[in-house]
Amino acid sequence: MGFSYDVKDLALAEEGQLRMEWAEKEMPVLRLIKKRFEAEKPLNGVRISACLHVTTETGNLMRTLKAGGANLALTASNPLSTQDDVAAALVKYDGIPVFAIKGEDNETYYKHIHAAIDHAPQITMDDGADLVSTLHKDRRENLPNVIGGTEETTTGVIRLRAMSDQGVLEYPILAVNDAMTKHLFDNRYGTGQSTIDGIIRATNILLAGKHFVVGGYGWCSRGIAMRASGMGAHVIVTEVDPLKALEAVMDGYEVMPMTEAAKIADIIVSAAGDTHVVDRRHFEVMKDGAILANSGHFNVEINIPALEEMAIRKRRIRRFLDEYTLSDGRRIYLIGEGRLVNLAAAEGHPASVMDMSFANQALGVEFLKNRVDELEKKVYPVPQHIDKEIARLKLKAMGVEIDTLTPEQEKYLHSWQSGT
Repeated sequence: MGFSYDVKDLALAEEGQLRMEWAEKEMPVLRLIKKRFEAEKPLNGVRISACLHVTTETGNLMRTLKAGGANLALTASNPLSTQDDVAAALVKYDGIPVFAIKGEDNETYYKHIHAAIDHAPQITMDDGADLVSTLHKDRRENLPNVIGGTEETTTGVIRLRAMSDQGVLEYPILAVNDAMTKHLFDNRYGTGQSTIDGIIRATNILLAGKHFVVGGYGWCSRGIAMRASGMGAHVIVTEVDPLKALEAVMDGYEVMPMTEAAKIADIIVSAAGDTHVVDRRHFEVMKDGAILANSGHFNVEINIPALEEMAIRKRRIRRFLDEYTLSDGRRIYLIGEGRLVNLAAAEGHPASVMDMSFANQALGVEFLKNRVDELEKKVYPVPQHIDKEIARLKLKAMGVEIDTLTPEQEKYLHSWQSGT
């Protein structure tokens, strides 16, 4: 190939090519951006290292960036989220160095991140901020090359804001996750559907009538609760934030502490973005047959080491389902090794949702490249004009028309004299 890469098997490339073609059909906004990028080449020669879930949708984002002239390297942002056929297709048909193998161990995962850093990126793209943190901790000699980065997850934005607050962030980051056209749709509708998809693929259980516990009530958790409820589950929400807890109650869900919810749960899904949301004290009171899944970015939301300690036996009972038998005979089931259930046991978000998220990524990279001299070393929101343009393009692709303000209405909104 003339460049280094590390994927499972190049023979999978044709299947990945076809699946990317299918996904692209559902990504009209990204197609429009790709068409403009091909004509204008706004990223000509810019070196980009991306640490993202290697899916069909990500493949189409990589092709969009390459159409804009970018010089790319791609690595996985989670050891279980890679679609090996897509990784192979990007190497074979697009000449993009990809370092990602589904099921890779932790050592290989970080070896791949270092390979992406060897690309000497000027812009980074992250799902979870592992690329940024590795640059800052272990590869600081590469930091002077970097002019900016994007971050697409809630977890990653939390980490990067902590770095910014502590004064250790060395380049500006665009918080793609916080764009309205990202979190209102990707986090809510994408996570909601794909999480349920992962649970059902891994277990083949009926959700109707089950006690379905959702840890947290952010946008991802709201989507999961909404979809579980729609399938007939009795949804229970756990929260630490009184405002979000109140909102969950008003949305019609039962709210209680996890210690109480764990006693009656048939299924527990954590999407809180924090560590040990489901902990030893919860395992101790769970009923026989309880199923656990994580929809947060990192596999720390469920205290897996504690579960391993408590178990007297562990066996893989289905492809993505591990059974832990405790000393009293109770069995607890963990999906996808506690990693992102929608990518570990399914295919991630539908392409139609990722169309908007990756449009934010593509236009965000273009924004960073054009504003390199204006931005400070902190986390920035996606500019509102980008957010609105993506929404406008999405509506146009869906055949939806909306109103425009009349001159009289515009004048009224910018005046203060008119009253009762």
